[in-house]
Amino acid sequence: MRRLSTALVVLGVVLALSSSSAGAQTAGPTTPPVDVFEVSGFIDAPVADGIEHAISRAETDGAQALVLQMNSPGALVSRDRMEALAQRIHDAAVPVTIWVGPSGAKAKGLAGQLLGAAVVTGMAPGSRIGDFGEPLEVSGAPLAFGSATDRLQTDTLGDADARAAGALKVGVDDTGTPTLGDFIVVLDGVTANGKTLDTANVVSKGTELRRERNGPTRFAKLGLLPRLMHTVASPPVTYLLLTIGLALLIFEFFTAGIGIAGAVGAVCVVLGCYGAVALPTRPWAFALLIMAMLAFAVDVQTGVPRFWTGVGVVSYVVASVFLYDGLSLSWVTLLAGIGGVLLAFLAGMPAMVRTRYATPTIGRAQWRARTNRATPIARGDRIRVVAIEGVTLEVEPETGGAEDYRERARRRRAPHAAADTP
Repeated sequence: MRRLSTALVVLGVVLALSSSSAGAQTAGPTTPPVDVFEVSGFIDAPVADGIEHAISRAETDGAQALVLQMNSPGALVSRDRMEALAQRIHDAAVPVTIWVGPSGAKAKGLAGQLLGAAVVTGMAPGSRIGDFGEPLEVSGAPLAFGSATDRLQTDTLGDADARAAGALKVGVDDTGTPTLGDFIVVLDGVTANGKTLDTANVVSKGTELRRERNGPTRFAKLGLLPRLMHTVASPPVTYLLLTIGLALLIFEFFTAGIGIAGAVGAVCVVLGCYGAVALPTRPWAFALLIMAMLAFAVDVQTGVPRFWTGVGVVSYVVASVFLYDGLSLSWVTLLAGIGGVLLAFLAGMPAMVRTRYATPTIGRAQWRARTNRATPIARGDRIRVVAIEGVTLEVEPETGGAEDYRERARRRRAPHAAADTP
């Protein structure tokens, strides 16, 4: 029986290997994947580099197309850098397409102009493009967006208006792309760079024919460190990092030693300075922000909010409102920053400093007391404290107290010492 079982197992393995080998020989070629790279937030140096790396990866890893999923309010890099990026998209060996989504997304400023360099573009319902400003040039010609080219320089359009005005380069039979999957499907049949994209199959659903995705999709984002730098360089994060870092450094200055608050504050200030350099920060507003913190520190040292606290509040509010050139912070961010600073420097830190440097006193606490039984003390008698043990006081009458045992010992030793003296 054991030999029969072993033979059956071996036979099963052989049959499985044979069937898998036959299947591998008869299987047709797989459909090349479509790469998707997410572009979220302002296009700064890490994002621009990430887009170029995504194009290079798609060219070398066998992707048939690259989709940039975009939701960007603009660009923080120079105009020349954006023109170079648009040229890279235009000249890529694989078709580079752009989908503005999901619903509510936007593609504005120089970031939105990248749509003019892509092979196919699409928008989710509720998304908008526009406020492009002066057109970028690719291959010596300005980027165009159909009949809406002039309007998009100062205005924005929704998906239906942009499609009707010819601002989008639609795919085959494009009737709208509410999702990323729909956008990839409409790429099927598009010819670019001498290649025809194969991203969907026609299948029957009852009495209807529809297209469905027929191959793999590879998603990619920025790496961990570039993503951190990209997050730091956003306007609200930079503003809050600078505020928190400077406040923690002032707090650490008035405490004993160097602790966690000082280390965290230093890291926040360094990251905030990086974001301030990457963003269009007004130098005078940045200097006013630092001056406000120094003004707060003057009154923190006294432990009472006075004139310099008022100077700090006014300076900080003005610096917060005008910190960025062409960008504005949301009211939620301003409320968090200004409210947190007022709470810290009007209540928290002055109280901390008063506690830190105040002279310790006994105060009106309830203490226990004891006295020598041989020296009774009546209610209302004046006493003096001769010793403290924990929260217990050793007391005696102010006058006429019992002789201390140590005095008695010294008194007994005195005659013997005098007799021994030659």
